[in-house]
Amino acid sequence: MTLEERIKHAETRVFKTVFPNNTNHYDTLFGGTALSMMDETAFIAATRFTRLRCVTVSSDKIDFKHPIPAGTIIELVARVKEVGNSSLKVEVEIFVEQMYSEDREKAVSGTFTFVAVGEDKKPIAIPK
Repeated sequence: MTLEERIKHAETRVFKTVFPNNTNHYDTLFGGTALSMMDETAFIAATRFTRLRCVTVSSDKIDFKHPIPAGTIIELVARVKEVGNSSLKVEVEIFVEQMYSEDREKAVSGTFTFVAVGEDKKPIAIPK
């Protein structure tokens, strides 16, 4: 499989409902909860791409463009963007959909960097 095919195959999509127990006093999704969901989705994409143990080493430029209200559906989309020797960058976007209409918009985006590690927890090469 080519690198481009592996990247496409590793794309990960997760859907969730935003319930009131995940919202702040403005009735919108907690930023930390959004980050946690993004990191988990990015981790899945990184693991699907490498098929190795991966750990998060950084999150970069997280942009909160629109609030995510309770009672909406969100889709998290993670895509591998760069592959290095032992690290890779995964971009994650959160789209918010109104529950009972076709309205959809990008609410959050960010990049997460992962390193593949061996059993000794030291970086290892990512097969290309």
